[in-house]
Amino acid sequence: MPEISRFYGIAVRMFYEAGRHHQPHVHAVYGEYLASFAIDPPALLAGTMPRRQMHLMLAWIELYQEELIADWELASEQRPLNRIEGLE
Repeated sequence: MPEISRFYGIAVRMFYEAGRHHQPHVHAVYGEYLASFAIDPPALLAGTMPRRQMHLMLAWIELYQEELIADWELASEQRPLNRIEGLE
């Protein structure tokens, strides 16, 4: 699963499997926590994440929503994804 960003110890990854993934989303890993987040609108889909990291992810998704949708399109075409800035 390609990593598209990393910030505050959170690794953000994206992949697309034809027939399985219909809603644009990302996967976030923070230590032993793993969660999936919808891109539009930003929301926790599944998994768990500490409260602070969950709020950071939601803010990041909102900030980079256009870039994330563009990467989702690339992933659906099995093309290389672009890196996206993290939060500072």
